[in-house]
Amino acid sequence: MMRILATALLSLILLAGCSIAPERPVTRMELLKTNIYNKYIVEESPEELLYSLNTRGEVVVESKRNIPGKNFNIYLKLLATADGLEVLEYDR
Repeated sequence: MMRILATALLSLILLAGCSIAPERPVTRMELLKTNIYNKYIVEESPEELLYSLNTRGEVVVESKRNIPGKNFNIYLKLLATADGLEVLEYDR
């Protein structure tokens, strides 16, 4: 009985940590409305980001803030939520 409970608990923890595809696919227009290509220097194309968002629901990319003369390296995390795209910025 204890072994079954432990297996079920481990399975639940692993499933909770997995990324899942969004209920509604993210469109190119929604991605471009975030203005990430104006605010940040992102090397990945919109198609690459859309593929990751629509298959895993999230993507993290290395980026830089678009401030002339300054070099701020960041991680940019995009999340596909029920309310739309969420953009989070973390220092590298």
